[in-house]
Amino acid sequence: MEYVADRQRNPFGLDPPCEQAVFGYGDANAHFHVVGNHPGVHGGTETGVPFTGQPWSERFFSVLGRGGLVDTFDPDGPTLDAPGTFLSYRSMCSPDPPGDCGDTPATYAEMEPFFDAELRAITAHVLLPVGPCATEHVLGNYTSLPSDRADEEPHASTLDGAGWLVVPVADPAGWTDDQTDRLVDTLRDLRGRDYRQQSDLGRFFPGEEPYLVR
Repeated sequence: MEYVADRQRNPFGLDPPCEQAVFGYGDANAHFHVVGNHPGVHGGTETGVPFTGQPWSERFFSVLGRGGLVDTFDPDGPTLDAPGTFLSYRSMCSPDPPGDCGDTPATYAEMEPFFDAELRAITAHVLLPVGPCATEHVLGNYTSLPSDRADEEPHASTLDGAGWLVVPVADPAGWTDDQTDRLVDTLRDLRGRDYRQQSDLGRFFPGEEPYLVR
């Protein structure tokens, strides 16, 4: 995996086994990592940017903008500017045959090393899994919380995942006005306080200065 610091799309040079992948996009040093399912569900095949090309895309990015996670979004192309934010999918390749979550476990298993490598390379402080499939995967693999809580956790709630803060996000195709407002409020609240997931290792060194690591 090669890291290219000045590249927003696929900054780690991943090479998945499919012809039309929708790679991760945004700031490779992001504090917020938005995780969707796959292009067949959440779009992006035309622009190459996750979460674009869907009837709900403009509203989705408008909410992220109101919450402070993105600056601008042009629905006609990949002009998203995402300082401090990274967008990607659990599977950057659409399952073949099409399916969702447990319907195509072989495809998800094949793509898991790519997603895992990217997520750990970015090491964001806050994970925002979008939809039940991504939420189940994030909770079950990257937190101390059981994955079967994916359908129980409230939209836009804040969960301490022991290493990451997790904000489950309902599938944007069905958002209500109340859900959009709740997500905006949650994002603004997070950005207004210290959300960073860091450990102070200063106790292992001489002196009283803190030594914070992610």
